[in-house]
Amino acid sequence: MCANACGPCRRPLTRPGVFVTKYRREVFNDEMLTRCEEIMRNVCTDFGADLIEFNGEGDHVHLLVHYPPKVALSNLVNSLKGVSSRYLRQEFTGRVNRFIMHGRFWSGSYFAGSCGGAPLSIVRQYIEQQKRPS
Repeated sequence: MCANACGPCRRPLTRPGVFVTKYRREVFNDEMLTRCEEIMRNVCTDFGADLIEFNGEGDHVHLLVHYPPKVALSNLVNSLKGVSSRYLRQEFTGRVNRFIMHGRFWSGSYFAGSCGGAPLSIVRQYIEQQKRPS
């Protein structure tokens, strides 16, 4: 938080993020990515955050999240990955082989960067240009 004459600033934060499937398995198709986006939008709403942009490829998703500073990014990420994993494994059991992925959907790690002064329009354009599977 920055300081000003009125006290600490409470501006919302915007972060790009990437979640990768366990062992980078190519499990996503267009239908699954659409459902994943819907799930993640609902989780963001529960946290008072906004999912600004979402897209993905066969083995990972990109997202741009706008969230309040009171929300710990690690808690938001854990909830996004946990809830989406649970729903996607239940709803797409034919595509998600639990034995191959050893009971996990997402890799344990994630990337959450800063925009580094780049305009959000550039970050959004990058996410939109991902090669979404059909």
